[in-house]
Amino acid sequence: MNAPRHISHDTTVVNMLKDDPAFAAEYLQAALEESDQPGGQAALLTALRHIAEAQGMATVAERAGLPRESLYRALGPKGNPTIKTLLAIVRAAGLRLGGPVAAG
Repeated sequence: MNAPRHISHDTTVVNMLKDDPAFAAEYLQAALEESDQPGGQAALLTALRHIAEAQGMATVAERAGLPRESLYRALGPKGNPTIKTLLAIVRAAGLRLGGPVAAG
């Protein structure tokens, strides 16, 4: 009997997004809703990176009009994309930013 293989959280999420592309919109929305929490902006970039990886980084970069290296850098752990880049990535992934704003 073989021991179970360890699969990282990132790989699991990317595989889920590949298996269910509609999940990407829900995943992005959840990340957006948490983006004002501590660590939320990094989590939003991670969600976008997962979505781009599921669709193919080169494909998303081409659709966004970005060099692939720039996409990796923008969505990396130290990424700080401009709003223009962020919106280009979201559109290239076939998504949109939106949803109600919670009163607070």
